[in-house]
Amino acid sequence: MSRVETTLSIPGRVVVFDYGEVLSMSQSEHDKQGILGAAGAEAATFWPAYWRHRDDLDQGTVSIPEYWARVGADLGLQFGPADVQRLWAVDFRSWISVEPGSIDILADLSAGGTRMALLSNAGFDFGDPFRRAPFARYFEQVFVSAELGMIKPDPEIYRHVARELGIDLSAMVFVDNKAVNVEGAQSLGVTGHVFTGVPGLRAFLTALAEEAAA
Repeated sequence: MSRVETTLSIPGRVVVFDYGEVLSMSQSEHDKQGILGAAGAEAATFWPAYWRHRDDLDQGTVSIPEYWARVGADLGLQFGPADVQRLWAVDFRSWISVEPGSIDILADLSAGGTRMALLSNAGFDFGDPFRRAPFARYFEQVFVSAELGMIKPDPEIYRHVARELGIDLSAMVFVDNKAVNVEGAQSLGVTGHVFTGVPGLRAFLTALAEEAAA
């Protein structure tokens, strides 16, 4: 399907995007039900356990089998090797669908010569898919929390990204769906935007582009 390309040029800045629920879609109800079915658990007890250990997975301090063992222990369940493989597959699939409007914004920024990078709190298993996905062509670098051994909003993760990109923190524009992550970046002098939808993100970046052109 064709669309009208809008050029977004923000010279002198690097726009750093979060992945989950910014470039990706939220987990669908269908996918959530698939995960619950694979776990053999009820939503009320499963999701607190799922999120309780997620930071450790995203920081790379536990492996995928260890993560699911912890979730299972919280639920009073023991997941065998086949269960873990199935849980990993349905969970991974639930995060891989992208938000079309956000991808269009990446294309428009690229058309305007704007530098971009990706910074995601994610496990090791997302590194290669991020770097090999079609949207990878828009990013100078891809930063995955597990590979760095630290997660947002740790101030050092933003400093690391800035160093790797060869910029001052004041030249970074950071987009994330979690206010705490954006606030962590802003405390270091980064320009931040809390993603609540594609229209708001486009308006924010358009304002930056107009400011740069003024």
